[in-house]
Amino acid sequence: MAAMSAPAGGSRPFLNRRLADFGTTIFAEMSALATATGSINLGQGFPDTDGPAEIAEAAVRAIRDGRGNQYPPGPGVPELRLAITEHQRRFYGLTYDPDTEVLVTAGATEAIAAALLALLEPGDEVIALEPYYDSYAACIAMAGAVRVPLTLRAPDFRLDADALRAAVTPRTRLLLLNTPHNPTGTVLTPAELAAVAELAIERDLLVVTDEVYEHLVFEGSHTPLASLPGMRERTVTISSAGKTFSFTGWKVGWVTAPPALVAAVRSTKQFLTYVSSGPFQHAIAEALALPDTFYENLRADHLAKRDLLADGLAAAGFEVFRPQGTYFITTDITPLGEKDGLAFCRALPTRCGVVAIPNQVFYDDRSAGATQVRWAFCKREGVLEEAVTRLKRLVV
Repeated sequence: MAAMSAPAGGSRPFLNRRLADFGTTIFAEMSALATATGSINLGQGFPDTDGPAEIAEAAVRAIRDGRGNQYPPGPGVPELRLAITEHQRRFYGLTYDPDTEVLVTAGATEAIAAALLALLEPGDEVIALEPYYDSYAACIAMAGAVRVPLTLRAPDFRLDADALRAAVTPRTRLLLLNTPHNPTGTVLTPAELAAVAELAIERDLLVVTDEVYEHLVFEGSHTPLASLPGMRERTVTISSAGKTFSFTGWKVGWVTAPPALVAAVRSTKQFLTYVSSGPFQHAIAEALALPDTFYENLRADHLAKRDLLADGLAAAGFEVFRPQGTYFITTDITPLGEKDGLAFCRALPTRCGVVAIPNQVFYDDRSAGATQVRWAFCKREGVLEEAVTRLKRLVV
């Protein structure tokens, strides 16, 4: 009888130890649960309708014309890089060189990964707003850096400038901001941004800002950190087309920053996807030039959906933290007599046929978000109305 061979790799775990704490994402788990139970999926943040028909047609036209079907230029197609600079000038008065200060990526997710892998060394500390989008933690871990959470606390989820200053140490390399903020919907105020800028300049810190929900602000306005005095030269600004134009599957994102920072991020990005989304880049170049009415209607549509779902959640017994931006609502389940958001969300599809996301997975300190649940309202009104009807079962 032949001797049994040792398992491949011996006794060492297959997964890199830096990612040992990261298993299947909560989004995959809850979306699978939605499918298995036939529930309404208000968990993962993707629209259930496509974006403008003329932009879809622009992608078809690009494919037919052979634009982008082969590898596009590494930094992105020139038309899109120019459109991104025009967008930044049009909305924020920021000027960037399309040839040296713009990088097109495979969505904002790759932009975040490339930026953090490029700019961090093992042992560097990164201060990130908590709760945080789950890829932030994974990317910081892959870079061998140390995540330092700055907790935004209910009910208003405001940035505490004193706590931020206290979190900075000699090892702090970078601040990672997200505004409008997923999952809380907080939009950082000019005063909060000014406090961040003052500290970044004083301590010579880099800042990476995730601004993918920039056009979904319902209260106040979005101010890019890079527009503040002294911040353009130390800020990597990230955004994408998915949230604004409802083509999340196209995965077209971008970075704007000074040449040296873009070059650093590009050095990493080229070994991740190299390039991506060729024809879609041409289509998004046209999308960014859509008239102001498109952006105004986008905001008005999502504001109405926000209020529809927020009112329904309140009627179902939740404490509702009405968001200033994004297309997510955070609620607290304590008024329903519940204490564990993860257990609540896993049981919710069976109880009333709706799926949501437990916020505790976005915290280092799980207890800080233990009773919070996130809901996506980027769905058709009829779907939201049906979800509200189903959620009423919780109070019957």
